[in-house]
This record gives sequence, structure tokens and C-alpha cells, in this order.
Amino acid sequence: MKTVLITAGANGIGLVMAKAFAGAGYRVWVTDVDAGMLATLPAGMRGSVCDASDEPAMTALFAQIAAEWGGLDVLCANAGIKGPTAAIEDMDLAAWHQCLAVNLDGAMLAAKHAARLMKPAGKGVMIFMSSTAGLYGNPFRAPYVAAKWGVIGLMKTVAMELGPHGIRANAICPGSVNGPRIDLVIEAEAQAKGMTPDAVRQGYASGTALKRLTDPEDVAAMALYLASEGARMVSGQALAVDGMTYNVDP
Repeated sequence: MKTVLITAGANGIGLVMAKAFAGAGYRVWVTDVDAGMLATLPAGMRGSVCDASDEPAMTALFAQIAAEWGGLDVLCANAGIKGPTAAIEDMDLAAWHQCLAVNLDGAMLAAKHAARLMKPAGKGVMIFMSSTAGLYGNPFRAPYVAAKWGVIGLMKTVAMELGPHGIRANAICPGSVNGPRIDLVIEAEAQAKGMTPDAVRQGYASGTALKRLTDPEDVAAMALYLASEGARMVSGQALAVDGMTYNVDP
């Protein structure tokens, strides 16, 4: 049975991915900082409280995975936070650092420790969670954008390094994904721009060719594809799941 680790997998996109992988027959291990949400995971899923940006915690996590599973087939480096919404001249440095730590450092640490399990096996798949913000930018979201661009650069470098060892790496770049997290993002952006949340949401939707927001299931479907043999020649790619965004400033 194949195995998958999903960081920040106890809610939101991560949980939908976890359920999709479980439904496809994978053994699923998820991490999260929310012990309460981990306690509600579906039966059969393994869960650990772990901050993706904490290297000692990540080291211990992967040691446990190695001891219990003996290896890892798929990594979904999904952990991320939205970070502050502010004009660049008002940006708080501590908030900037926190956003990059979770979104970018967390992805690097996951890849670092997953590589140590995958290289001896001569196979594996790493899926990094970026964003359309990592492709186009986004006003008032400088830390998040910088982190998500960084994730794509990290992924491409990992794909080059680990490809000779049979390991593929790709990044998923969701657009605005329906759920509580985007609601918070929209509320913060509306306040920063002096708009109503409904106007911002409509702007997000109208800025795509399909005129709608992405669902978490769309992202999970892409993750399953990238982990599959059908994607055996797909590596080093940043793949948008966004309904074709062409206007990112509502």
C-alpha cells in the first residue's frame, strides 16, 4: 500500500486531499498545529501535531514515519498561512518572517526530510502547494506572494536534484479556493482596499475565464494525478488549478 504525508492536513484543502488519497487506497499521515482538528480525522488516518516550520519537530516526525512505515511514497507539502494584508510601506517585519517561515521554510524542511527517505528507495513524488499568487503576484499580499514564488523556485530545484534518483516534484497553484480561509483573505483585502467583501469575491471570480472560484476537490484531483503513474513524465511544473486567472486585482 502506498503512503502519503500531508502537512497541515487536518482541515481545508489538506483534509480534502487526505480524504482523496485515502479513497484511492493510500495510507495517510497528516500533520497540523491544531490538535483538536487532528482528533476529528476519519478513521484510519494517522495524525501528528507538528509545526511545519519547526525543524526539530519535523525531524522527529520523519523519524517516526521511517520507523512505522519504513519509507514514504508521496509528500504533499501543504502547510501555509495567509500572512498579513497591508501596503508594503506598512508591512510588519515580524509578520513577514512568520509568513515565509511557514509557507517557504516549511516546504523546504518537508522536502529535506522526505528526500532522505525517498532517495534510498529510488522513487517518490513531492507535491508543493504554491498559488496563483506565486505566478502573478497580488497587491497587499507581499509576504504570501514572495513565499509562494519561492516555493516554485524550490520545487524546480528539487526536481532537478532528485530527478536522477527517480523522484518527481511539482507545484500546484490554486486560485481562490472556496472555504473559510479565502473568506478571511477577502475580508482583509476588502478592508485594505475600502471595498465590500462581496465586491472583492466577485472580482476574484470575474477575473477567471470560468467565472467561478476553485473548490478544494479540484486541488485534490490534481494532487492525485501528480502522484499517479499517469504523471510519470511530469516533473518541475507549476500547475495552475484556477479556472484560468487573467486579472488578479479586483
